[in-house]
Amino acid sequence: MKIVEVAHPLVRHKVGLMREAGISPAAFRALVAEVSRLIAVEATRDVELDTAQIECWSGMLTVPRLPTLAPTLVPILRAGLGMLEGVQAMLPEAPVSMVGIKRDERTLLPQAYYLNLASKIDQRLALILDPMLATGGSLCATIEALKSAGCTRMCALTLVSAPEGIRHVNELHPDVPLFTAAVDTRLNEHGYILPGLGDAGDKIFGTDTHD
Repeated sequence: MKIVEVAHPLVRHKVGLMREAGISPAAFRALVAEVSRLIAVEATRDVELDTAQIECWSGMLTVPRLPTLAPTLVPILRAGLGMLEGVQAMLPEAPVSMVGIKRDERTLLPQAYYLNLASKIDQRLALILDPMLATGGSLCATIEALKSAGCTRMCALTLVSAPEGIRHVNELHPDVPLFTAAVDTRLNEHGYILPGLGDAGDKIFGTDTHD
């Protein structure tokens, strides 16, 4: 499994800001969007380009262009929506696929409740967006749903990842690359990442200000 920890100084700085306990939802959302943009640049480094003929001021010119079938962005609901704006800023033509996965707080196992994928998913690169890779259950369930739909090319973009989650995904889906802003220390007994960001979904949507 290819694991890329995006260690750019700007990414490290912004992740550090996101870790502050008293951060406001507005500030947290802005940082999530900024870091997501930077991760998306790294995750799309190897995307193959097509070419197009344009009329330049100096005459006709062949220029590189993204493929007609653009990558699809796949936020895992609900927290993945927080990363969507940032990645869309880099790929505005990318269709959005939606996968709803909820973690059972008692068993920590993923529960699927919604799936709506872009057309021709079998011909697209899927960029899975999930701020926190904790146990890896939600990401594995999403990968399995995409593969079942015929998608053969995908990668995962996360803000913070736990070693336990990385191992889980690697065991089940070693063919799916992971691009993350930080690999943290471990999970606590409740399945939360340490030091982590707290509950990213709550912080993005302002539904719980307690850390």
